Amino acid sequence: MGNAAYIAATYSYGGDDTKKLYRLSQLGVPMVATGDVHYHEAARRELQDILTCIREKCTIHEAGFRLHANAERYIKPIDELHRLFRKYPEAISNALEIAEACTFSLDTLKYIEPEEAVVNGLTAQERLIKYTYAGAHERYGDFIPEKVRKQLKFELNFIQGRKLAPYFLRVYKYTQKAEELGILHQGRGSAANSVVCYCLAITAVDPMKSRLLFSRFMSDAREEWPDIDVDFEHERREEIIQYIYEDYGRDRAAIVATVTQERHRGAIRDVGKAMGLSEDTIKRIGASIWDFREEGFDKDRLLEQGLNPNDPLICKVLELTSLLMGFPRQLGQHTGGFVITAGKLSDLCPVMNARMENRTQLEWNKDDLEDLGILKVDVLGLGMLTMIRKSFDLVLHHYGKKLTLANVPQDDFRVYEMICQADTIGVFQIESRAQMSMLPRLKPQCFYDLVIQVAIVRPGPIQGDMMHPYLRRRNGEEAVEYPSKELEEILGRTLGIPLFQEQAMEIAIVAAGFTPAEADSLRRSMATFKADGKLYLYEKKKLVEGMVARGYEEGFSRRVFKQLQGFEGYGFPESHAASFALLVYISSWLKCYYPDVFCTALLNSQPMGFYQPAQIVGDARNHGVKVLPVDVNYSFWDNTMEEKDGNYYAVRLGFRQVKGLREQEMALLIANRNSPYNQVDQLRSTGLSETALERLSDADAFSLIRLRSAQSIMGDIRLR
Repeated sequence: MGNAAYIAATYSYGGDDTKKLYRLSQLGVPMVATGDVHYHEAARRELQDILTCIREKCTIHEAGFRLHANAERYIKPIDELHRLFRKYPEAISNALEIAEACTFSLDTLKYIEPEEAVVNGLTAQERLIKYTYAGAHERYGDFIPEKVRKQLKFELNFIQGRKLAPYFLRVYKYTQKAEELGILHQGRGSAANSVVCYCLAITAVDPMKSRLLFSRFMSDAREEWPDIDVDFEHERREEIIQYIYEDYGRDRAAIVATVTQERHRGAIRDVGKAMGLSEDTIKRIGASIWDFREEGFDKDRLLEQGLNPNDPLICKVLELTSLLMGFPRQLGQHTGGFVITAGKLSDLCPVMNARMENRTQLEWNKDDLEDLGILKVDVLGLGMLTMIRKSFDLVLHHYGKKLTLANVPQDDFRVYEMICQADTIGVFQIESRAQMSMLPRLKPQCFYDLVIQVAIVRPGPIQGDMMHPYLRRRNGEEAVEYPSKELEEILGRTLGIPLFQEQAMEIAIVAAGFTPAEADSLRRSMATFKADGKLYLYEKKKLVEGMVARGYEEGFSRRVFKQLQGFEGYGFPESHAASFALLVYISSWLKCYYPDVFCTALLNSQPMGFYQPAQIVGDARNHGVKVLPVDVNYSFWDNTMEEKDGNYYAVRLGFRQVKGLREQEMALLIANRNSPYNQVDQLRSTGLSETALERLSDADAFSLIRLRSAQSIMGDIRLR
């Protein structure tokens, strides 16, 4: 290009365009024809006005001059631009010159992963093999079963063929850092299908026992990066995040962005408020319209809510809502997805400072990165891992037993008996009311039953009417039937009912003739929380007709589609459920055998789960654990375990359970507790505020100070 600067010129139809363009042409800077485009066609001006109202937090009746004066800010045909700029043809030629110079395409972006240096003469693949077999001996002992050896050889050869060893070593590196720092971690998702990941201690689920298939993790049919998500203790995950930043540098590592999209309820609310509807009307519309599809919406649902489906204002709100669906709404930070590159990240996409301290993030959405083939690794936080690690520490300190995720005794009858009785307050994943009501009906007896339990109480199986048929078949109330031998192989382990995403994909391939790529597209359409899920597009032309063409009855084909359609809201992968099921079992085992430890660790890991501290304490007492109150002479910030009382140690509630107390102030109290406090002035002398003293008194934390009653202490505090 011959010029370093141009000046943009546009017709805004404000009455002074001719004068404005003439003055711009006299500045001596080349002029460029532009359209000040805000929407692609004039009909979208209404939606642009609504977006302005949403941004300005006003209604369409109040917007006034904040709206554009006309509908001319659309992409105009070239003939119209020539007409508008007929006096300044150079503005058109300059625009073409700039356009021709803009040769960049997203296709030119190539992700280059960091290379692993040769260490002690070993390449990345050789080191991966070394670490894998060392881990295999730790997992299986001196003699590695032949079945495992065969699978390891297959996976390692596959990894070598796809040149993925550096990627596996990178994940292994930060999980080993977690081991070094004493941070509990657990791989989840499709990585649980890999024996290599199991031997590297990235995951704790043995895929050979759980019948998980490597092809669901990686396959030649899918030209994409493997997905290894790792959960860390939620209280200490930041240590791993900062380690990654320090190890690779902030110019090469950053967290991915997430762009939340307008979904139907949020879109109805935004458009309804902008159009001036009342809160009550917006709620009624939101309750009646569940989704927006090409065939329109069900007017009977509006009538049920006492609304007129032919009202022009309501019709316009719904029309604009359907257009707004899927629009980006807010830029946020991913929970832990990292992009790590060989060169500078800024060569790929913009990098910005996150709102959190010491965090930098990309500006692009995680789904966009996936489409561009840019690798993301997930460093996630999980509260239950914090609780389990604290439990392991307490068991070691008080009972002298060293526990890990791998050595907790499996298949314990007492644990499953407790689970079947729905005695699961505080237990991972199966503590909700819905899960607890399901447990006595499903009656889990083995690990795979827990995998199903985790997956079945989800919106997908419930909406797809999979839960009740499965229970009937499990309890012998309904015959287990398979329409074909090929589907029996897919659905045999779930009694003929598709419960997992992977099964949905296999059915599409085997029974409906989907290609692996089309099945993967089906999986993506079922992905969690997608605003633009389009599963219904597969109904007639692909899934149902494909199954009918292969000899399946149409009624059965439509029932299968209905079941799969339930996954559009939330489909759970089997490998993900298996990873979670392990934590379900371990937390249940801790509660069963060490209720004192379970209570203490759970209280020290709050906030998490469904239950308040009072409910957790009450449950511990029901299990024979003595719980002692907060006391200025015995409590610490965290809850602790004191002398043994019967079968279990007594749990002493900590200062963290008293609302309004600050940890820094309680540290002063504890540091100066050289001998028992016997009067309030001793506490004051430590620097405690009157507010802290009042909070302690409200909690009856002075009950063991014998010189004065709690009531007189409270009166003394208030007098001051």
